[in-house]
Amino acid sequence: MIKRAHFKSRTLPYILILPQLVVTLTFFYWPAIQGIIQSFLLSDPFGRQSKFVWFYNYLELFKDPLYLKSIGITIVFSIATAAVSISLGLLIASMANRALKAKALVRTLLIWPYAVAPAISGIMWLFLLHPSYGVVALAIKKWLGVDWNPVLNGTDAMIMIVMASAWKEVSYNFVFFMAGMQAVPKSLIEASAIDGAGPFRRFWTITMPLLAPTFFFLSVMNIIYSFFETFGIIHTVTQGGPGGSTNILVYKVYQDGFVGLNLGSSSAQSVVLMSLIIFITFMQFRFVEKKVHYSG
Repeated sequence: MIKRAHFKSRTLPYILILPQLVVTLTFFYWPAIQGIIQSFLLSDPFGRQSKFVWFYNYLELFKDPLYLKSIGITIVFSIATAAVSISLGLLIASMANRALKAKALVRTLLIWPYAVAPAISGIMWLFLLHPSYGVVALAIKKWLGVDWNPVLNGTDAMIMIVMASAWKEVSYNFVFFMAGMQAVPKSLIEASAIDGAGPFRRFWTITMPLLAPTFFFLSVMNIIYSFFETFGIIHTVTQGGPGGSTNILVYKVYQDGFVGLNLGSSSAQSVVLMSLIIFITFMQFRFVEKKVHYSG
């Protein structure tokens, strides 16, 4: 029999959820509604006068080659970041899942990077890979003869921000993969070992299928992360350069809205960005989740 909680006062449940409702309405729904309204307006830089222009801001966006270029850059960046961070998270989790001495300490140290702020992560990788004073960049040039220069080379800059963004998210993925591996029944692993399956085959045929729900969840979360939460890394490392080669959508919203003071275009970009991530998430749930097996 399922037990249900009962409140003596009818108003108490509403009082308990009131703070969360206030925060959600104030910091999410109200700004979102204001952004949608602003996207249909043409305003002066100081916001004193506005004119309703219907879909003018949206039409101008998709006529802008820089905006279309930013969409392509964002897609490449998000896929690369998600692929690298998920792959490294899985690799580290599989290694840490083995019987090691000081296992708890090792796992704790592996989780710590997630607590680093995105801006700090960007600065750290900039110090490592800057062509003038970066230790790694100077070593690459000296030992490999590669002229690594993310300040002037767009491809190098993209690689650098992908590495910084993925490194920040690896710990997050590690935690979930680690939890998923701990939930795999040891009897299955032992039975396959008795049947002669090697470590790689046991991992590929038993662990990987059981981690399918974790893969699906992390793919959604990593795409969202790369679209929205990498602003601090871009801002501290490249500022969208060189030549706009790392100007992802969320940073272009900032450039056009806060720097260029084009409030209508910036708001339209915010709506398009939110619509794009909703569409990508829907497609993932619509097509990818069908291939996910939830054991239970």
